[in-house]
Formats: sequence, structure tokens, C-alpha cells
Amino acid sequence: MEMPPPDAQIVARKSAVLARLAQVLPADSILSDIAETRAYECDALTAYRCPPMLVVLPHTTQQVSEVLHICHTEGVPVVPRGSGTSLAGGALPTADCVVLGVAKMNAVLETDYDNRFIRVQSGRTNLSVTGAVEDAGFFYAPDPSSQLACAIAGNIAMNSGGAHCLKYGVTTNNLMGVTLVMMDGQIVEIGGAHLDAPGLDLLGVICGSEGQLGVVTEATLRILHKPEGARPVLIGFDSNEVAGACVSDIIKSGVLPVAIEFMDRPCIRACEAFAKAGYPSCEALLIIEVEGSREEIADQLARITAIAHHHNPVEVREAQTEDEAARIWLGRKSAFGAMGQINDYMCLDGTIPVSELPHVLRRIGELSREFGLEVANVFHAGDGNMHPLILFDANKPGDLETCEAFGAEILKLCVEVGGCLTGEHGVGVEKRDLMRHQYTADDLEAQLKVKDVFDPKWLLNPAKVFPLHVTRSRRAPQ
Repeated sequence: MEMPPPDAQIVARKSAVLARLAQVLPADSILSDIAETRAYECDALTAYRCPPMLVVLPHTTQQVSEVLHICHTEGVPVVPRGSGTSLAGGALPTADCVVLGVAKMNAVLETDYDNRFIRVQSGRTNLSVTGAVEDAGFFYAPDPSSQLACAIAGNIAMNSGGAHCLKYGVTTNNLMGVTLVMMDGQIVEIGGAHLDAPGLDLLGVICGSEGQLGVVTEATLRILHKPEGARPVLIGFDSNEVAGACVSDIIKSGVLPVAIEFMDRPCIRACEAFAKAGYPSCEALLIIEVEGSREEIADQLARITAIAHHHNPVEVREAQTEDEAARIWLGRKSAFGAMGQINDYMCLDGTIPVSELPHVLRRIGELSREFGLEVANVFHAGDGNMHPLILFDANKPGDLETCEAFGAEILKLCVEVGGCLTGEHGVGVEKRDLMRHQYTADDLEAQLKVKDVFDPKWLLNPAKVFPLHVTRSRRAPQ
């Protein structure tokens, strides 16, 4: 008998799966009309789009379990989704998949100030975690630029960091436990509200796994006492390379700021126009924040500015008021949105040794001239997490392809100097074909075998992380 075309297969499967999902979810938790599902056809990497077969928005862990069990028995791929802020295509659907969004799972389940943790559903936004505990003098440390919108689920999937990760670490350093639902619907608890868990460090496997191994529905997060005080200083330089050298010298000195952020002239201009932060006119700008008592702040800033003066800065300016400090950070946190107001861009995410900053910044400038596309640099300089924004014209034929080729060269450069393909955005679809540049065949095979254990049918978040031909060969026939 002749096989029906793929579209017909999807229509038939959609009807069967929809009927089963309707038995376990309320009507308002299922989106099946193309006008409704189109909102989920991409994430923040908008260059790639694909409407999913169905979208489900469960409220509880049990509902997630039932959805996954149905999809597992029906052989339907599932794409987990937090808030859709992924810049690497981490939540990009396939035409035959069910998108499982956790946006309705946003409750605070438990708060324990004595033991310094909070347990939340994974759809809760990053900033609202701090919002739930700040009146008691606590905060949640990881602070991605998208923290107003991004979900804890996505933070765990990509092991997100943020401006203050230099001192406080990234998500894995602040994650104590998760409730994980396996692809077959099994619910497991990993880690918990204690310092260390016995046995294998499965929490370390889950954090950063990009939705490949299971769906995180609840998370136990470490919360910290707010510091006594904090103050940023702006240091301007006449070149990117000199600013990079200054960062390297600060780190070598043993001083530990809470954050060191870097912006170059294109980004400085865009952020200043947006936030009116009072940024100086210069080629490169460092925002360095320290915290502690008044005496500690003064001592750290004195040591940092002394190092900076060895590099002939064009300006050094400490924030004098809380309002000035808030505007400085508003400018930095708004960088991606501010750049989006003036140009199409692709945001990269690679990590390098801090000592290689001058070389890498110089080489990015050379590549910019070779490819004929401008780059705006803004990144977490303290831990070497680069975020070059490659500017292009989405309406100009060939510009996107040139941008992608340019981006691949930057990421290869990161690996070549001893870094890696990603710091906090994940691999997603953006970097999957570059994985062989960082890992040997044996390295990749070890990772693939971990996926085999957690998801033997390879139904979770398909076509991500690993080279596409590898995932297709691994996928169990349906």
C-alpha cells in the first residue's frame, strides 16, 4: 500500500494524540489550531521557524507525566519550552512534535530562610525568584540579561549565568535539586534541600542538558543574603584589546569583583541612547561591580582602578548614587534589546580563557573586515563568556548565510584558544554542526550513550545539540 505523504501522517497522528491529551488536560491547556500554535514556531533565534503539531501547557508535574507517557507510547517527539528566550534555537519545534510549555507552572512551593533555599515550579521567571525572597533580605544569584522573562526551566536547561556569575557562579552552582519527568512519564527526584546528594552527581548531568534527558518541573534553588552594599565603576578605553588586557590583569591580581562586563563602541552607543546611563564616549567600556562593607568596597575599587590606570584609561568613574548605579545596569541589561532597535543581529555565545581576551577581540575585528559585517561586543568579561552580536540585514539575500559563516569562525576561534562553543546559551540548533570541532568521535559517543539511557527512543527535543545525521541515525523507527 502506498504510504501517505508526511503532512497526511502528521494530520492523522495529531488527531489521535489530541484525543488522548484531552483526557488528561483541561481544554485551555491544549493549543491545536494553527493560529494558536504559530506563536510557538520559534524562540529568540527567530531566523528558524517551524509550527509544531500541538502545544500543551500543563499546570502540574502529574499532568506533565501524563503528557509524556502519551507521547512516548504514540512515538511523538516532545520539545520542552520555558519562556522561549533561547538564543540558540533550543526550543525550536519540529512539524511532528508536541511543544510542552511550562509557563503555567510558576508557583513558589516552599521557602526556607534558615536553610537558604526556595523550591519553585520551573516555569517561574528568574527575576521573580528574587522577588519572592527580597523582602526577607535574600536574593537568587544567577541573573541572565533576559531575567525579567526567562524561566528557571530554561536556565537549568542551558546552565545560564549572567553578569554576576563571576562571584556567584552559574545555575549549576545555585541548583540544589530538581523534580524530573522522564520521557516515559516516570517522575524522579534528584538532589534536594541539602548540601550534597549521595551517589552519582545526576544533578550535574541534568543541568545544561538542554531538554535532552527529561522535563524539569520543579527546582530547589539556593538563595543568599543580600550583600551589605555594592557599587559599580565605569572604565573607558581607546581599544577593545586594551580593555581585554585590563580584565586579564584584574583577574590575575586576585581581586574578585562581583561582575566585570564589557561593551564596545557600537553597543555603548545603542545602550546609552536607550537607557541614558551616562556612559562615556570611548571604544571599549568595562562595568566592574564590587560589593561588601563600605571599607571593603573602597579597598577593592582602589585596587581595581590602580590596575586600570596602568592601561591608560580614557575615563574612570564610580557610581555615586543608587540611581546612577541602577541606570548603569539598566543600560547593560538592555543591550540586546537596544541593539535590536537599530539592526538585525545574531547573538553568539562562546567561552574563552580570560588571558586570551586581547587576542580574540583583535581576531574578531579582523574577521569582521573579512566577512564585511559589523560586530558589537557585549559580554561577561570576568569569566570569558563572549556574546558577539553580528549585525546583518535580514532582507538582503545571502546576508544571513554570511552571518552564520562568520559566527562559526568566531566559535571555532573560541575552541582553538582553549575555550568552548557555549557558555550559557546552549548548543541548540545553532551550534550542533560545530560539535565535532570541539569533541572527538569518542567524546560525542559518550554523550550519545547518556542520551540513550534517559531517552532510548530519542523523542525529547529532537534535532538539537548533536550533528543532525547522528540524531537521525539514533532515532528509533516509529
